[in-house]
Amino acid sequence: MHDIRFIRENPEVFDAAMARRGLKPVAAGLIALDETRRAVTTRLQEAQGRRNEASKAIGQAMGQGDTEKAEALKAEVAELKQTMPALEEEDRKLAEELEDSLAVIPNIPADDVPDGADENDNVEVSAWGEKREFDFEPKEHADIGPALGMDFETGTKISGARFTFLRGDMARLHRALGQFMLDRQTREYGYTECNPPVLVKDEAMYGTDKLPKFAEDSFHTDNGYWLIPTSEVSLTASVMGDILDDSALPMRLTGLTQCFRSEAGSAGKDTRGFIRQHQFEKCELVSIVRPEESEAEHERMTEAAEAILQALDLPYRKVLLCTGDMGFGARKTYDLEVWLPGQGAYREISSCSNTGEFQARRMKTRFKREGEKKTDFVHTLNGSGLAVGRALVAVIENYQQEDGSVRVPDALSTYMGGVTKLFPRSP
Repeated sequence: MHDIRFIRENPEVFDAAMARRGLKPVAAGLIALDETRRAVTTRLQEAQGRRNEASKAIGQAMGQGDTEKAEALKAEVAELKQTMPALEEEDRKLAEELEDSLAVIPNIPADDVPDGADENDNVEVSAWGEKREFDFEPKEHADIGPALGMDFETGTKISGARFTFLRGDMARLHRALGQFMLDRQTREYGYTECNPPVLVKDEAMYGTDKLPKFAEDSFHTDNGYWLIPTSEVSLTASVMGDILDDSALPMRLTGLTQCFRSEAGSAGKDTRGFIRQHQFEKCELVSIVRPEESEAEHERMTEAAEAILQALDLPYRKVLLCTGDMGFGARKTYDLEVWLPGQGAYREISSCSNTGEFQARRMKTRFKREGEKKTDFVHTLNGSGLAVGRALVAVIENYQQEDGSVRVPDALSTYMGGVTKLFPRSP
């Protein structure tokens, strides 16, 4: 959510920032709407003030025996009481219209975010790891997985497309990856483990910028709840409406949860395999910090996600997203893209974003600095540490053997109870 005062004072700056996002100028329309709202608010306040003033004067006039004046004042108060509800309703509608208009405008990009139209304009920041050399033609996970317990057919049978049924050691490897991620983030990076709800109210989705713009991308129950598209929603909204003590910051939260996405805007993308599912697990990272700490926290969060890939010895690259590929609520985003030898391509496995005060304004989340009376908006950040299903895909493709087996990464040995390889089942 944007600060209308900033837009009033800096219309050219705001429009220039939105132009980087590919939007036409919007400041003039927002300012005009705000001026109309403020004029109505002023009329309402004046009417309220005059009503109170006249009501008080009635008693004084009666006390002085000036009946004629008292009756005139009573008539004025009665008229104000009749006109004020219409003003109150107009004021409410205009305030709602302004908020709705602001709610669908994306965040302002940070100065160091590259301009661009789409993923082709993203900038590679760094790369890590050596791509494995194979003595055979590496296969895609969708070709290797079924014999190892990645059952696409059963998932489709019971739930439809983009659902998968994992069995045996494949299910165990998936669980091991999630637990490994959660343990590393809590023990080495100081994130507090949380087990949040996966069903949330409108307010939580709105506060974390998933509503109203992306309603079709999420699943909605018939009794008013949303299935979270990521536990960023639950974790970030845990401080919704709060005024936090300065001593509580920085706050770092993590959770390993089921996530649900309708993928309404991705028709035809990654329909084969385990890359893009309606239901998946993710180890989420959320930070709530002071404004002056958010840039450094963004780097720290990204490093925490990178550490998982490094521990699993999975080659990856770090990419700074351009303005045209960055998420709606982000002011700056790093994507981590893991190398998939079967596909011969890098694929996103983590996205770490700094949203600045954008979400905090929507959630009305502030903090009070020690010794100060005024409050400031916090900054919020979110990232994947990592997407478990995509990590499973990366392990399968990078650790595949010529006989169709998959070696278990050394980092997961204690989580796999002695299982060092996944072997294909006999036909």
